[in-house]
Amino acid sequence: MKLYPICSSSKGNSTYIGTKEKGIAIDMGCSYKAFRDGLSLIGAEIASVKAVLITHEHIDHVKGLLTLTKKTQTPIYAAEPVLSFLLKEELVTSTANLHTLDELEKIAFDAEIKSFPTPHDAASSVGYVLDFGKTKLGFCTDLGHVTEEVEKSLTGCRTVFVEANYRPEMLQSNPHYPPVLKRRIAGPNGHLSNNDSAEFCGRLIKKGTINFTLGHLSQENNTPETAFNAVREHLANLGAEYEKDYLLKVAPVMNMDGDYISF
Repeated sequence: MKLYPICSSSKGNSTYIGTKEKGIAIDMGCSYKAFRDGLSLIGAEIASVKAVLITHEHIDHVKGLLTLTKKTQTPIYAAEPVLSFLLKEELVTSTANLHTLDELEKIAFDAEIKSFPTPHDAASSVGYVLDFGKTKLGFCTDLGHVTEEVEKSLTGCRTVFVEANYRPEMLQSNPHYPPVLKRRIAGPNGHLSNNDSAEFCGRLIKKGTINFTLGHLSQENNTPETAFNAVREHLANLGAEYEKDYLLKVAPVMNMDGDYISF
């Protein structure tokens, strides 16, 4: 099994999890073409995708769904308020193969999939845990803070994809962002900062997580190096050695190298 971020930023998010023969996608916030081309880099095709799991309805997570539902009957899973929004706003076709989260067990995939709520300013925002039996993978972006339920859900996951959206100093000094937007991003239902992400990774590593991927970085208020260093330095302060005790990567804005994490 591999975790392959196809795109990851404040402008578009989509991740493929599985093998070249069979997998699931979490979100489809890039174009259908970019999604298809990204899959091809690891030898997968659209037919390899057995389901698309949606975290929430913001456009950077769903913009490719309309074309996908025009071209295929790939099952799409999301919370009921999100499905209603997608239909109302015509972000999927009226004949799309839609399913609520209480139907996740129907997915033809080699893992038990569960969702959990995340605190974000959306109709209904969730993360996912994929239990493969011998190992678990957690996926969690778009959350203003780490709730008890979020931490409980990801505890014990060997591999975790987690948000590191912004560096507080860059956000606050950004002249193009009005104060209301800055408050929204940094608020309890906004996004996770590098510092908060680092502290969360520090708690997770003590409970068995060894593979970390940082995602959903803001292109205006963060850099891959800044996010990476924030987490690495915090884990070093806890006594964890990079590439010995854990692996750490930053998901690219658009993955054109076929880069992935095996788990």
